[in-house]
Amino acid sequence: MIPHLVFFDVDNTLTESKQPLSARKVELMTELLRHTKVAITSGAKIALITHQIPDQLPEEVRSNLYMLPASGSALYEYKDGEWKAVYEDLFTPEEVEEVRAAFLNAGTDTGLIDFNAPSVGERIEWRGSEMALTAPGQEAPIDVKAAWDPDRSKRMKLREVLLPLLPNYEVRIAGRSTIDVTKKGIDKAYGVQQISQYLNIPIADMIYIGDALYPGGNDEVVKKSGIKTHQVKDPKETEQLMETLLAS
Repeated sequence: MIPHLVFFDVDNTLTESKQPLSARKVELMTELLRHTKVAITSGAKIALITHQIPDQLPEEVRSNLYMLPASGSALYEYKDGEWKAVYEDLFTPEEVEEVRAAFLNAGTDTGLIDFNAPSVGERIEWRGSEMALTAPGQEAPIDVKAAWDPDRSKRMKLREVLLPLLPNYEVRIAGRSTIDVTKKGIDKAYGVQQISQYLNIPIADMIYIGDALYPGGNDEVVKKSGIKTHQVKDPKETEQLMETLLAS
């Protein structure tokens, strides 16, 4: 039996980093949305997730799709032909500058990031309700991002420096080369709880599918919400799981 709501992480789960859905995933997601509700959650900003997922899907199924960008710090639904925020806890300009200064200090103090060196896209990105630090740059190729910190040791060191600088925020390792920062108490588990309340769907009737549910992974935090989880290793395995769900 298909759960009443299926949560998907995006990068390395539904797609490769910042890439749109494959043609086969479009078919499977369209069919899944005809049978149940789907929630997409990611550290990315709303514009990127929209390009990756719903822009690839037929409009008639989008009303069953919900998006939680910026690590669950916002929730969007499709109404009257557009994506509208149910909630979005935006950073103030002062908070943006506070986090930006901490990023600069941590990168410089650890010697891990030379902010004067060229990068592919911005290293520091304000995503509305989240701030992100990506050492090689937001638009760097996937292989460059993966090569920068394959064992997460650089980001763990950066996070250790950032935690005392940002006591009123959540600081998480994300993606292949990124650190995400949201306000205290705001994370993917928070997003699960919020959509449960909004749609009146018990968390027990949901499942979360992600590639980083292991200890220290950026999906692990959802487990504290009590949601059922399913670990996948890559988008191909997610495709196989979607086929299994539809067959049920």
